Amino acid sequence: MIQIKKFTFNPFQENTYILFDETKACVIIDPGCYEQSEKNQLLQFIEENDLNPVKLVNTHCHIDHVLGNNFVAKTFNLELGIHKADIPTLAAISTYSQAYGFNDYELSPDAAYFIDEGDVIKFGNSELDVFFCPGHAPGHVVFYNKAQGFVINGDVLFQGSFGRVDLPGGDINILKDSIVNKMFNLPNETVVYTGHGGETTIGYEKTTNPILRY
Repeated sequence: MIQIKKFTFNPFQENTYILFDETKACVIIDPGCYEQSEKNQLLQFIEENDLNPVKLVNTHCHIDHVLGNNFVAKTFNLELGIHKADIPTLAAISTYSQAYGFNDYELSPDAAYFIDEGDVIKFGNSELDVFFCPGHAPGHVVFYNKAQGFVINGDVLFQGSFGRVDLPGGDINILKDSIVNKMFNLPNETVVYTGHGGETTIGYEKTTNPILRY
């Protein structure tokens, strides 16, 4: 059974996730740890729970979701997996990191492999199905576990909101298509773990989310 640990890191209050099961194998999703205290918090949890990190993946490559990529990759000798369409998103960070106040941004490693719709992320005895959900970022993916009824959805859906579309590669019509035709096809009881803020459910967002007005 998968257990989910959420950390909230950096000034953007980004949610970083560690998923692990009874084998102690774990996947680290969207490490946003920037300050040394945040890196220590992530490392302490892994060490105290005797976890074995086997995967590093990003839902997308905006700066707040990748600030800890370098730290995680080097500390645990992991290769990075992203969607190919987000290569430019990742590459652009060094051109604007200081403007956002991240003067000590540690350059993320390039992706060593790519993940896309239909792929399966495997760790221990567990699996996550990959869905391609662009609109907030051109290479945005989400990670769904049908058996336990949850999705790690990055910045696609939020509780009562949705990902901003005014950044490079954002498109409200593409995002709405991703939400309505993919996310909203998941069972109503599916728990949505978001990139910022608290959890929600597919059923709640299907009846209330403001994306429906666009």
